[in-house]
Amino acid sequence: MNTLLHQLNKLASAIDQLNEWIGRLTAWLVVALVLLVCYDVTMRYLFQAGSVALQELEWHIFALIFLLGAAYTLKHDEHVRVDVLYQARWMTPKRRAMVNLFGCLFLLLPFCILMIVSALPFVEQAYGWGEASPDPGGLPYRWLLKAMIPFGFVLLVLQGVALCIRSLQTIFNPETSQQEAQ
Repeated sequence: MNTLLHQLNKLASAIDQLNEWIGRLTAWLVVALVLLVCYDVTMRYLFQAGSVALQELEWHIFALIFLLGAAYTLKHDEHVRVDVLYQARWMTPKRRAMVNLFGCLFLLLPFCILMIVSALPFVEQAYGWGEASPDPGGLPYRWLLKAMIPFGFVLLVLQGVALCIRSLQTIFNPETSQQEAQ
């Protein structure tokens, strides 16, 4: 049993490291987006030179930040949640772990799987058609952006699995999970 718990803990740690790395990389996209928007606004308002491709690139980068940053946000417990109950005094770490486990198993994971399964044909179709921007001067290869939809949700599924493992550790062995957190 200890070997299984050790292997599950290693899996959760590997998932955490993956999403930490991708989240830190995604943070640089925020910097790129800010610089790009500043450049675009400057060119448009000072030099009357706008670009459809730049505007589309801004939208694409924003989509990447959202899709790739979701798992990182979950990892750091910074996602949107109704904290009225979760932060109540009577919510012990074990009860919070039970709420997290329930939320992952019955809400997060099924929704993510539904999104992945629904998005794959969408990506295949965009790739098959060689979909590009319909706007003159827009960006080509729209399927690349669309492929980030299932990829982002796969990352979220993986982080959900890591959260389930951590929650199970807290539920069944709260002393060990508290020592590992320190």
